[in-house]
Amino acid sequence: MSAVAENLAQLIHREGPITFDRFMEIALYGEGGFFAAGHGAGRAGRDFVTSPEVGPLFGVCTARALDRLWRALDEPDPFLVVEAGAGNGRLAREVLRAEPACLRALRYVLVERSATLRAEQRDRVAMEPADEALGPFVRRTAEDETVPARSAGPVFTALPELPALSAHATVVLANELLDNLPFGIAQWDGRRWLEVRVGLLGPDRFEEVLVPIDADIGFAVPVGTRVPIPRGMEEWWRACDGVVQHGFVLVIDYTTTRSELASRPWLRTYRAHSIGTDPLDAPGDQDITADVVLEQLDAAAFPRVRADRQADWLRALGIDELVDEGRRIWEAGAARGDIDALAGRSRLAEAAALTDPGGLGAHRVILFGAGGAGRDFTW
Repeated sequence: MSAVAENLAQLIHREGPITFDRFMEIALYGEGGFFAAGHGAGRAGRDFVTSPEVGPLFGVCTARALDRLWRALDEPDPFLVVEAGAGNGRLAREVLRAEPACLRALRYVLVERSATLRAEQRDRVAMEPADEALGPFVRRTAEDETVPARSAGPVFTALPELPALSAHATVVLANELLDNLPFGIAQWDGRRWLEVRVGLLGPDRFEEVLVPIDADIGFAVPVGTRVPIPRGMEEWWRACDGVVQHGFVLVIDYTTTRSELASRPWLRTYRAHSIGTDPLDAPGDQDITADVVLEQLDAAAFPRVRADRQADWLRALGIDELVDEGRRIWEAGAARGDIDALAGRSRLAEAAALTDPGGLGAHRVILFGAGGAGRDFTW
């Protein structure tokens, strides 16, 4: 029995069947859990590919998006960007390499719960101590309090949780994070809601236990339909509320609507770049993820500014022009086969993957505003 399965079994022995979000929390983030052990996004030796892992093109476009949000906030300095669920730091590295216009004002915080992945971040980006995330600091006069120095960026730091700080203007960026925040599962039986709990079927085997709950899920569904209970997402938005006083939250994820919950599977597992098995199998060895329900996202969030498909968002940020530039570089250097030429050619494949309407291109890019930010904003 794995350490994760043993911890879950002991918990269930003590307390009885547990909610699915508690099971998921331990399976993904507990000691020895899927992400805690360093599993996750990447190619060789990892489990699934997210947009930053396709290549540098997504990071270049994200840097452009940050510039546009920075300008919409009147070019603040410092400009605090918090990447939630930053993984191994690949996106942060590509944003830095893209040299956005906001770079000198940029204070970039990578938030990642996994200590293993935070250690990998240091191989990609030079980190400063967490207490200097908005630093360095200066005094205007000997009597004044210290304030962040202007044009001192970029400053990068890493934390395990969303920071207990906010700047005059802040952007929280979450790429494929919300689908992994722990959620419960409710099922409508035609008269009442039942919650799926996890019990023990054997020493290292788990089973579903349906328990009546007194809850209002917020919308009607056909009999037998299962609905995520977004407890983790609601907690995350409360944490964001303490970080973003004036600014934006940019969420990129795969989504569904309440009307689709009964007609297609919304709960999945992944392992080694393949679909995994039942979510209760081998806890800690596979990812557990779910489509984000748009109605639940709107109910838990700041005011929505706009929503786009990832393919449309990337085109608004100039991905087609970047591909054309790459094609010209390739054609000019193909005979030599040098690194620049090969990188130019790779843009074609990267863009195709990032804008694929049957894959990453179908992700939703949803921008929320706080403190009045974002009225009439366009990419």
